[in-house]
Amino acid sequence: MRGLNPRRTEAGLLTLALAVVVLGYAGTGLAMQGALPGQLPGFTASQACLAGAAHLAVRRYTPYADPLILPLAFLLTGLSLVLLARLDPAYAAKYDSAPASGGQLVWTVVGVAAAVLLLRFLGNYRRLQRYLYVSMAVSLALLMAPAFFPGDTYGAKRWVFLGPFSFQPGEFAKVTIVIFFAGFLVPRRDALALTGRRMCGLTLPHGRHFGPIAAVWLLSLLVLVFERDLGTSLLFFGVFIAMLYIATERTSWVVCGIAMAAVGATAVGAAEPHVRGRIMAWLHPFDIYLPPDQRPPGLVSDQAAQALFGFGSGGVTGTGLGQGHPELIGFAGRSDFILTTVGEELGLAGMMAVLLLYTLLVQRGLRTAIACDNPFGKLLAAGLSMVLAFQVFIVTAGVTGLMPFTGKALPFLAQGGSSMVANWLLVALLLVISHQAGAKQRARARQLHHDVQEQANTPLTMSSP
Repeated sequence: MRGLNPRRTEAGLLTLALAVVVLGYAGTGLAMQGALPGQLPGFTASQACLAGAAHLAVRRYTPYADPLILPLAFLLTGLSLVLLARLDPAYAAKYDSAPASGGQLVWTVVGVAAAVLLLRFLGNYRRLQRYLYVSMAVSLALLMAPAFFPGDTYGAKRWVFLGPFSFQPGEFAKVTIVIFFAGFLVPRRDALALTGRRMCGLTLPHGRHFGPIAAVWLLSLLVLVFERDLGTSLLFFGVFIAMLYIATERTSWVVCGIAMAAVGATAVGAAEPHVRGRIMAWLHPFDIYLPPDQRPPGLVSDQAAQALFGFGSGGVTGTGLGQGHPELIGFAGRSDFILTTVGEELGLAGMMAVLLLYTLLVQRGLRTAIACDNPFGKLLAAGLSMVLAFQVFIVTAGVTGLMPFTGKALPFLAQGGSSMVANWLLVALLLVISHQAGAKQRARARQLHHDVQEQANTPLTMSSP
């Protein structure tokens, strides 16, 4: 039985993604300057080298990996470079800010290199299960590190400053914490799934089994209180509840998680001015244009209103790359609000296309989890996919007004070295898991084909009367 070669499929999709990114970069230059960008040859060469290096590494170290994961990640990363190159001139003219596309390209190279090294040296993802408590300690250190640094960035403590360098530990913590959750839940899933008390139509967990969710809830509240980082807190707690449900298939865990999240968010929102200000901006986005004495208390930002204006002016097809005014949002246009650039200049159609790329990437991760026959690998792949899904949802819901905005970086698309490297490491882990699942499926298919051939070649014998 012969099928499509996954690496040939991957190479074709990478070529298509490269063409889309290069055409987008060229179109942006034509729209804004009336001529092709002078950096077009160098940009094309850099993207081709990145795609080629990543493809060769996958072909060499994970030949049976899912053929869609790498092209999707590469396309989203390339679109990030196109959008930042479009925003650089606008931000330089309005805010006299330094260009960001060059730095993002450097971090993209670092992220792809880190992914290649992980593919080369990890080998078997089951080795990660041996370092369960190491991953827990690393996760706690990364989550709590910003609280001990004095520098606040835009109201929230999510950065660590070391001399001229800075990074967001929470971006790496989202990967290590999933490793810990997967290793922690696998040996305990039967106890968490089969025991409990029946109440109001739900099987509620016993107190001794309720401890893990209470500990994670408390830690997420501490992150929210001491670091004022709503996005990391929601992501951290939401992913744990999702993985708990995947491991146990019990709705009661989800109900308990939602109730605890609502209680915690209400309490912190009432006590923490920064979080309360974001809630007010969500509830009353246009009141920022009222006289100061008529505004709701705590409302200080017009970003939510400007984002809605941008989406409204984009319509269905958008104004066209380089033809809108996404720079009116200010500094946030290069981070969580970069999605408003897509909505304004590519319209609803462009927004749906980008969100479908994310959806497809999450789907391939969940498909990997289904194909994996190892419980740890299954839960790890599902958890990594949920991290990506939750982060995209949190950012998208924030900038579109569905919930308060959080300041989290949109994976692959937003500016940020920490986010770029962490997300490429996440992709590398999914590639390793899908490779091992694909190799086992291929081995089973070959064995089945061999058995069928042997049975077909065995001569029939008839017993004498």
